[in-house]
Amino acid sequence: MREFLVEITTRIPEGTDPAEVDRRRAAEAVRAKELAATGHLVRLWRPVGELRSLGLWRAADEAELHETVLGTLPLRSWMTLVVTAVESHPNDPGKPGGAVKTDPTA
Repeated sequence: MREFLVEITTRIPEGTDPAEVDRRRAAEAVRAKELAATGHLVRLWRPVGELRSLGLWRAADEAELHETVLGTLPLRSWMTLVVTAVESHPNDPGKPGGAVKTDPTA
């Protein structure tokens, strides 16, 4: 699967019933767990002091990411997405065989 960095900004439409917001947020949490279990949602962060999220997502391609992954989020109709396809960097310390941290005193 390919990896995508996705910036998500959610804006609740003015006048939305608070009960609808609560219902969708609860459903969003359930769906996020499901997507994590299937390997589509890898990591999710919230920048300090901001009401947006940054996530690492996986899908076969960008079409699948939009249609069958992000498109299934209960809050999707309130979201603005910025999607960036990413690939492993040769010096990624988290990649097997990637950069190795060395002890500068050795």
